[in-house]
Amino acid sequence: MKATIRTGIIGGAGYTGGELIRLLLEHPFAEISFVHSKSNAGNKIHQVHEDLIGSTELCFTDQLSQEIDVLFLCLGHGESINFLQENAINPKTKIIDLANDFRLKENAQQGSRTFVYGLPELNIEKIQSADNIANPGCFATAIQLGLLPLAEKGLLNEVYTTGITGSTGAGQSLSSTSHFSWRANNIQAYKTLSHQHLGEIHQSLQQLKASNAWVNFVPWRGDFTRGIFVSSTMDCKMSLEEANAIFEAYYQLHPFTIVANNQISMKQVVNTNKAVVYIEKQGNKLIVHSAIDNLLKGASGQAVQNMNIQFGLDQTSGLQLKSSAF
Repeated sequence: MKATIRTGIIGGAGYTGGELIRLLLEHPFAEISFVHSKSNAGNKIHQVHEDLIGSTELCFTDQLSQEIDVLFLCLGHGESINFLQENAINPKTKIIDLANDFRLKENAQQGSRTFVYGLPELNIEKIQSADNIANPGCFATAIQLGLLPLAEKGLLNEVYTTGITGSTGAGQSLSSTSHFSWRANNIQAYKTLSHQHLGEIHQSLQQLKASNAWVNFVPWRGDFTRGIFVSSTMDCKMSLEEANAIFEAYYQLHPFTIVANNQISMKQVVNTNKAVVYIEKQGNKLIVHSAIDNLLKGASGQAVQNMNIQFGLDQTSGLQLKSSAF
């Protein structure tokens, strides 16, 4: 383990880049060597991420340094592969990609680099020895954490999932469905049964030999800025007590996923790297609710968690964050 992990960030002007900067500035074993942004080169970071005023005087740069230990790619989906093809990166530098470019096995090989799917609750041993990580998607993280314990036991068949996300899930670029006047007092279903995260979800279920499992997912756009709340419904013959025991055993060694005994809410996880899961049973139906912050456990927080695992640190280093309950 290095005393100080030297980090670089590509695409530092967006939401995930800003959250990553915030986390790394306070990380006890990491330092930021550079934050790359072509459009903001020369500008102070806190001029773009106004929440960081007083926290850093670093400026964005359009230059790359090879003298880093890990490089975070906070680019738009489809842009990471182009960046790696167009730029020479020190082969000793580890890469953590927050986009969807390398999550599926058929896309995991990029030149001499092989990317490992970075969901710690599924692949912690692989992450420990990996040089390159494909960070999971936000909805994919929330849904999988509600299903993995059952998939491991071969108890999943057809699953019906609904989930709602805040406007930051759409990225920083303004669109008609992320504009305040559209989002306010409004909810909309989108990408019904066709969301881009379904591929990685089914890949993980196959990895656990849950060959009969299939997730029917309807995502919703919500009237708030950050957070994800997901509910998954499935047939189940076991008792609620048996289901809770399976979840508690599965997540016993995973510090960020908590199995709750009472109804959960999104405010419990926003601004943290936590995932909170709650199970209900009605008749022969089991309902698993899960909640995360889409920008932290669903993106930048999980990326730092993966960095911690790669470098032999405690998973919670730099991630002991408290939610704002009111």
